[in-house]
Formats: sequence, C-alpha cells, structure tokens
Amino acid sequence: MPEPAHPAPPQTRPHQPATIRTNSAALLRSVLAGCDASSQARIREAIQDLAADAAAFHLCDWLVHARDDQLPPPDDADALPWTTWLVLGGRGAGKTRAGAEWVRALALGKAPFTDEPVERIALVGETLHDVRSVMVEGISGLLAIHPDDERPVFEPSRNRITWPNGAVAQLFSAEDPDSLRGPQFGAAWADEIAKWRHGEATWDMLQLGLRLGARPRAVATTTPRPVPLLKRLLADPTVATTRARTADNAAHLAPAFVARMARRYAGTQLGRQELDGEMVEDVAGALWRRAWIEDGRVAAAADLQRIVVAVDPPVTATATSDACGIVVAGRGVDGRAYVLADRSLAGRAPDVWARAVIAACRDFEADSVVAEVNQGGDLVPGVLRQVDAAIAIRTVRATRGKWVRAEPVAALYAEGRVAHVGRFAELEDELCTFGAAGVGRGSPDRMDALVWALTDLMLDVAAAPSIRCL
Repeated sequence: MPEPAHPAPPQTRPHQPATIRTNSAALLRSVLAGCDASSQARIREAIQDLAADAAAFHLCDWLVHARDDQLPPPDDADALPWTTWLVLGGRGAGKTRAGAEWVRALALGKAPFTDEPVERIALVGETLHDVRSVMVEGISGLLAIHPDDERPVFEPSRNRITWPNGAVAQLFSAEDPDSLRGPQFGAAWADEIAKWRHGEATWDMLQLGLRLGARPRAVATTTPRPVPLLKRLLADPTVATTRARTADNAAHLAPAFVARMARRYAGTQLGRQELDGEMVEDVAGALWRRAWIEDGRVAAAADLQRIVVAVDPPVTATATSDACGIVVAGRGVDGRAYVLADRSLAGRAPDVWARAVIAACRDFEADSVVAEVNQGGDLVPGVLRQVDAAIAIRTVRATRGKWVRAEPVAALYAEGRVAHVGRFAELEDELCTFGAAGVGRGSPDRMDALVWALTDLMLDVAAAPSIRCL
C-alpha cells in the first residue's frame, strides 16, 4: 500500500534538508513560513492552548523553529559523506544556536540527527572563557536550550557538562592545542574557528581525537575570515557548508540593532564579512591585509606613553568634499601602537572639524595634534587655535606620495606592532583596499590621518642615547 503524501517544506532556499524533518514539524513550518509576524504570533498562542505535553513538544522541537541553514545538510549521494558541517554566518545569524542544538541532539540520541547517543563530545572555543560564556552558559548555549528534564549539569571545576543519560562534553581552549592530545570523541563543536590563534594546529589535534563511534563528526560555527584553516575546510570535499546572514535572523534580534548595522555597514567589506557571512579576500596589490588587523585587534590598550590626534583636513566643505580624516592613536609602554578612535567627518566646515579634533584631544587626553598642512597651510593650526588656543600642534607636510608614506606604516602592521582597540569599519576598508592606484572611491583621508599618527608615534621617534664602548 503506497505511503500517504506528506506536505512538502516551503521552497525558500535551494538547499532543503527535508529528510530530517518530522511530518508535524514540516507542516507547522510550512504554515509559519507563509504568515506575517502577527499571524505567526497568533499561531504560537494557539499552540500554547494545546495540552501541556503537546505544547512543550512543538515549542521545544528545534526541527520546527530552525531555518534550513541551521540544520545539518543531508549526505549527497554523488559525493563523500560529510565529516564536518561548516556553518558560516554573520553576527547574530543563529550560528551558536545551530551548534548547540546539534550537540544536544547527539548527546540525547535524538532522531533524525543520530541513531544513538554520542557519549563523548568535545567543545572547543577560542579560549575556555569563550567556551563557557558562549557555548555553555550563553543565551543560545547548551544550558539555555534544554528543557528542565533534559538539562545537563555543568561542572566548571572539571571543564565538562554531563547529561542525565551519562553523555559527557568536555571543554577545550584553542589556545592550547596539546590539550586535545589523548582524549577521544564521537563528535565535536568548534566555535569561531576563524578567530583561533593556533587554528590549524588545534583543528588537526581535534581531528585526531574524533575516533569514537560509527561516524565521528564535527560542526564548526564561525563568522568567516580569509584565514588558512577556513580556506582549507572550504576546499575539502568532506566538508558540508551552510551560510546565513544577520538579516536572516532579524526576528530574534533587536530591530534597532538590525537597522543600525544595515545603515552603518551595508555595502562595506566589513559588512559583507560580519553581517552577510561572506569570505572577503584581500585586494590584490593592497598594502594592508585584514588578517594583520584582526590578529592585532584588542579590547583595551596597554598603558600609553603618548597619545596624538592626527588630522587630514579637506580642501572644501561641501557635501561631496573629501572627508576630514581624524584618527586617535597612542604608543604603549610595550612599544606597540594602539589605534583608539576614528573621528573622521565628511563635508564639514573648518570650524566643525576643528571642534571635533579638539573634542578628541580632550576625550583621550592627547598630548598633541598632528596636522597636515599641504592644503590649508597656516589656516589649519589657526582654525584649531580658535577653538583651543593652548593646544599643542605639530604640523606635517607631505613631500612624498601616499604609497611611499603609507608603506612603512603597513609594515608595522605586518610585524604585529599595531593594534586596533575595537573596530573601525570605514578606516579598515580604506586600509585594506589601498593599492598603487588608491582606493577607487575618493581620497583615503582616514588612512592618511592614521599614517600621520603612526608615523609620529612610531617612525619619527628619535633614537635613544647609548654608550659606545671602545
């Protein structure tokens, strides 16, 4: 007797892992996909009115609520079975939830993800703090997604969590690849692998430990960066990849955040990487590489010996004028330079950008202003002193081309001697697209200001006195 027909899931994307959906989940998702937000809310309210056990099933069943890109892909009959599921996505795209739900299903032996529980699982993050705060205790982490009767017990002192059925997940830091020597697992969840300092070494150690069960597998969740490990995985035929944008998960994010990110970063290279989940490669011939900036990015600067505000003023003050580059940077006691802020302005009158420069000096307690005077001459220090007569100003004049001036500063980044304290999207886009022919869209004023600041702090420093022995 032929099997009864079941409703097909909505065809919202080319990749449809329909084989892992239950009939009820597929039906409910089909209904929800065709409704607006208010209708979806009413349907969920109706589910709440069901019997307690039925409501709990529908509201906790990940197969009902997951997007296609948050579910493991089926094996391709014409290719090798996948051993790694790579989830690439923007910030807030739901990567963590996808990884946590996959681990939950494997630990509890939930079909159709697995035929039996996976008893030993590895959880690997950039640091142990990241594993604990994001993968385990985070808002989409393992402890948060389980109903009470399934929730595992977290033992921080032993770096492990244990489920009621005896399955165990052990926590590891990518800062210590050798910690993965010895233990063995049937599955692993690796988070933000593109940020791992020892990415390839940690990944290799993890793979050598995936040797339990009939089919050891791993999920890797990350916002992409053009690092060797990620390029290697994307070229591997045993790696299955799903992708998601921040906008795909907008229903679960603050509307103000989504609007602000789109307004500020849409169309930028940083937006393509951090919001759209694209692998943004370096521009051929560019002086800077994104990996240099990412590797040196920090949350806070070291103690600073000097702080300067560099300004590259525009010639005119119209809406189409070049920006006034204003960059704050300091030199730390550790000998590194720290980029503290990008306060650049576009199309503003001299008194406006002058006030912005002085405000930056006061906010960061800068020692002096470094001002380029090629275009404005004596006007530049004159305008600044109208705002603050006591401000210390060092004027600089460009006698060489932008490329020649920028090259030694880019070398400081390559040597790991410059750190960005936070993210500066527009500035970093200018740096990473600046080549022999410039950036292609106007003048790189932010880059110019940064070059003047770091030249003053790092390259124009007089040699310290020394004693020569005869």
